[in-house]
Amino acid sequence: MSEKTLQNLITVAQPRSAISEAYRTLLTSIDFAGLDRPIRALMLTSASPEEGKSSTLANLAVVAAQEGRTVIVVDCDLRRPSLHSIFNLPNGEGLTTALMSAEALKSPPLRSVGVDGLSVLTSGPIPPNPLELLGSRRMEELLAALRERADIVLVDAPPVVAVADAAILASKVDAVLLVVQAGRAKRDYVERAKALLEKANARIIGAALTNVQADTLLTRYYAAEGTR
Repeated sequence: MSEKTLQNLITVAQPRSAISEAYRTLLTSIDFAGLDRPIRALMLTSASPEEGKSSTLANLAVVAAQEGRTVIVVDCDLRRPSLHSIFNLPNGEGLTTALMSAEALKSPPLRSVGVDGLSVLTSGPIPPNPLELLGSRRMEELLAALRERADIVLVDAPPVVAVADAAILASKVDAVLLVVQAGRAKRDYVERAKALLEKANARIIGAALTNVQADTLLTRYYAAEGTR
């Protein structure tokens, strides 16, 4: 797998663009949020579907790896997984394979994607009982093992309001980042998602706003930087 196959990711195709810089700023903000309580496993979710949580997570993972960190991303959206598509990976085995097999749990099927330091654990086959798998002791063991292998583990979880999966996972990670799409997210859904996560004792470190109209002044500045 080479970076050429990841040109759908802005942080790979245009690493010096204003948008890529915004992802680096987001990563820095996460670092600041973890000064007193280190964040080794961060879950990204949204209130409702199609707000950009998976693409945000993928680009965040790339900029973290570009900074020299060891990053593992895990597709825990066992309802509508998408990280295998974003990273152009097969999905015959993955998270569900690891959770169903004691042997695979010891050596989960991580895949490299052509970005140094970045590995992906795709969802694997969609199970009939996602909630039971994500709430299992084996899921905790897997996350603990992945924490030992990486500087940061990024977990892609289903939308909070749609299903209970994200609330279950929230108690197994160090922090939660809520992705909110401008112009699409409904205020009451976002408030409900926040309430559900807080009820699950999640440590919500903030929200990432997607689909924001670019500032043309900044866009021109970074475009000029990229030509030097």
